[in-house]
Amino acid sequence: MGSNDGWKQTLVVPEIKHTKLFINGEFVDAASGKTFETRDPRTGEVMAHIAEADKADVDLAVNAAREAFEHGKWPRMSGYERGRAMHKLADLMEQHIEELAALDGADAGKLLLVGKIIDIPAAVHMLRYYAGAADKIHGESLRVTGKYQGYTLKEPIGVAGIIIPWNFPSLMFFLKISPALAAGCTVVVKPAEQTPLSALYYAHLSKLAGIPDGVLNVVPGFGPTAGAAIASHMDVDSVAFTGSGEVGRLIMEASARSNLKTVSLELGGKSPLIIFDDADVDMAVELSRLAIFFNKGEVCVAGSRVYVQEGIYDEFVKKAVVAAQNWKVGDPFDVATNMGPQVDKEQFERVLRYIEHGKSEGATLLTGGKPAGDKGYYIEPTIFADVKEDMKIAQDEIFGPVMSLMKFKTVDEAIEKANCTKYGLAAGIITKNLDIANKVSRSVRAGTVWVNCYFAFDPEAPFGGYKMSGFGRDQGMMAIDKYMQVKSVITAVPDSPWY
Repeated sequence: MGSNDGWKQTLVVPEIKHTKLFINGEFVDAASGKTFETRDPRTGEVMAHIAEADKADVDLAVNAAREAFEHGKWPRMSGYERGRAMHKLADLMEQHIEELAALDGADAGKLLLVGKIIDIPAAVHMLRYYAGAADKIHGESLRVTGKYQGYTLKEPIGVAGIIIPWNFPSLMFFLKISPALAAGCTVVVKPAEQTPLSALYYAHLSKLAGIPDGVLNVVPGFGPTAGAAIASHMDVDSVAFTGSGEVGRLIMEASARSNLKTVSLELGGKSPLIIFDDADVDMAVELSRLAIFFNKGEVCVAGSRVYVQEGIYDEFVKKAVVAAQNWKVGDPFDVATNMGPQVDKEQFERVLRYIEHGKSEGATLLTGGKPAGDKGYYIEPTIFADVKEDMKIAQDEIFGPVMSLMKFKTVDEAIEKANCTKYGLAAGIITKNLDIANKVSRSVRAGTVWVNCYFAFDPEAPFGGYKMSGFGRDQGMMAIDKYMQVKSVITAVPDSPWY
């Protein structure tokens, strides 16, 4: 991509209707009156000024959520009724799909077309999955020894604090709130400061859908203020967080120092993609390109470490370089574009620093490695070869379009190399050999393993990490358990004929 001047004048900037905090069913200014900027990563220019929540606003939001939980109708509705309201919200999302995709596109530099055909539909699917699950939350009957009967109740945990990242603003919003709402919880959501626009729009739609006031509250702001206030709040019962390991630690500390609220964390990843000699090389190249360059590498499960068996290594490298060079960087609202800008200047500069680390540590830069264009936060798709396991680019999560290529000989060596990371979020395997696929998928320490595919997500499939990628699971019925308490009820039955 050359100079951006030619298309800057034609940039589509969506109308921004909601910029205030959403507390107890109303859009309100921050108590301090402060705002912060959200910028368009295509140009670096300010798009809107957003009300900036801090501790005082979080207190108001938590109070509203507590009141709605303790005295409101949401937790006391039947699961069927909660599900109907959630389906209504999903209907409204489908009606506004163009606008929602445009908000995420302009706020996060995401491809507009992908937003319309993947991100927003997937968020709707997630919401509908848990809407359908809301009336299927059951306890168990227990065979208690002696003259007793026993059963378990599953009860909503209370007020859930939810802190989400900027790379998939809509998907992450509904990945977290959907099971919480299905369980009967009330929620306080802090969207990432880089991407608050769609979260505020979803708050507006929730009101239209009939979700009661106080059940869903949205408080944009910064981690050290708004996020910290949620994590340390004595009246928040559970925190769900997706983001960096550094912040995950802070949230666990805050939980321990406050009320020992439950915590679930989905943190970083450095996912291996392992390609064996029997793989279809063209398919492997296409999957590897998708695995690292999709969403400009701003994906927690990005296949950033690519291990290729020596028999096909040279052919793979040649084709991978050509594929990267054909991955078009440009305006994410252009349907011909494959990759938009990094989310903001900070992330743009971070990725470029890691590219310099790769060069200085002795890796071979095969393609890319530079900014693309002279405006906005665009970076060329980048591939390094001759990468060693102890290099920064092999160990640290870069969260950008940087592939690290490495060669291996045996299956056992591939497993050892794949596990040579502090993370364990996902992995990919490309092979036609069922025995290899089974052995490797059972040996790699990661929460999700894809065989001959990548980014195959579904609401039914639990998602989460091993090791320093965190704990707890999103998706699937398991995710509802994060937002439930289990109560055992034991009753004396002195005259029953059966014990």
